Amino acid sequence: MPISRLLLALPGAVLLVCSSAAEPASANPEPFPTPASKKGLQVEMLDDALALGIKHAALNCNLGQLIEPAPGPGSVRWQSSEGREFTFNAGYLEALDRKIKPLSEARVVVYLILLNYVPQDPAKRTILVHPGYNEGCPNHVAAFNTATAEGIAWLRGTAEFLAARYSRPDAAHGRVWGWIVGNEVQSHWYWYNLGRANVEEVADAYEKAVRIVHDAVRTASQHGRVYLSLDHHWTWRFDPNAPGMTTGGKMLLDEFARIARERGDFDWHLAQHPYSEDLRDPRFWNDLSATDDFDSPRLTYQNLEVLTRYLARPGLLHRGEPRRVILSEQGFNFRADWPTGELVQAAAWCAAWRKVVRLDGIDAFILHRHVDHAQEGGLLLGLWTFKPGTISTPDRQRRMYEPFRLADTPEWERAFAFALPIIGWKSWDEGLRQSSAAGTP
Repeated sequence: MPISRLLLALPGAVLLVCSSAAEPASANPEPFPTPASKKGLQVEMLDDALALGIKHAALNCNLGQLIEPAPGPGSVRWQSSEGREFTFNAGYLEALDRKIKPLSEARVVVYLILLNYVPQDPAKRTILVHPGYNEGCPNHVAAFNTATAEGIAWLRGTAEFLAARYSRPDAAHGRVWGWIVGNEVQSHWYWYNLGRANVEEVADAYEKAVRIVHDAVRTASQHGRVYLSLDHHWTWRFDPNAPGMTTGGKMLLDEFARIARERGDFDWHLAQHPYSEDLRDPRFWNDLSATDDFDSPRLTYQNLEVLTRYLARPGLLHRGEPRRVILSEQGFNFRADWPTGELVQAAAWCAAWRKVVRLDGIDAFILHRHVDHAQEGGLLLGLWTFKPGTISTPDRQRRMYEPFRLADTPEWERAFAFALPIIGWKSWDEGLRQSSAAGTP
């Protein structure tokens, strides 16, 4: 079984020593599934998602709501592989079960996004939140605490518990196949905060967290996959004028891979977010900062093949094979100030879909969002609008809904035909990397 051992050399100092022995005989040997389609969604309405025919689903899992260091009468108790008891919130688990089980029963591949929103409870905060976390960050999402023995123990124990629950051969609670650690980590100040830090410090802390989750998953599943999370900034940084707050995805990926090889390589994979260069403009085919080379400032749908080529480089391979990629979060904004805003939004999704289905190495294209959200900085990314006066109560389907539903059926070409003149392509077989003028919105 992969083991991470803690050696406490000095008070407060933690050294993570890793081994990579074989998986335990009790781990579920079922191979990672290969669905017939890459179509996926960050699911909010279960019945609607299944009616849309999705084959992949991403769900958030906030560890601060899950763990219960001070257990109550209804807490779920569980003993880790190291013999320590951990306790978890039964209500939160039941809510996860209610989504995961129906999805996996419908043969949807489920991915959990492990997030670390800073809890109010001081005991939880001490356990989960990286000591370098800065209160001044905007989104109050912290790096996992891989700096203390207690933080490491809880992260490992929680990941082992989730993997055991959602890797059972009988799938009593449903099945989870993918484990995404954190969110958009090269923009760490915003989404994985450990204070001001350079790329080496971010990669060091993140590699520890990803390895801990990987080793925990391996106690229950021989072929579950663990993913890094990166946004669309590749050699550029989200905020180049803020030292220690962001880095480029390429730099972080390279440093992560170097550290992982040094400590003993393992089969990590990549969850990429290839938004358009301007999140408010869905016409990615006009992106100027998405170039066809490894030094591209950004990775968007315009140049997504750069990523799969880059992962084929020898230094990033695992056992001679490239890491697998899922597109776990990206959306296409509706511009209310454009007369044909819904048509342009739908056309952008169609163009991205046609590109992704022809790219080897990408397993899933998971749309964000299912329903527009009133508190997403003005972005309107959903397949559904929200009712006025609500935050995300669904109202009506957008123009993008029907192409999404039919994308992986024999009716796709009819459903997509409207998009070609908007994009400026003559056919779907035309070179998908060319930049062409968009129709007037």
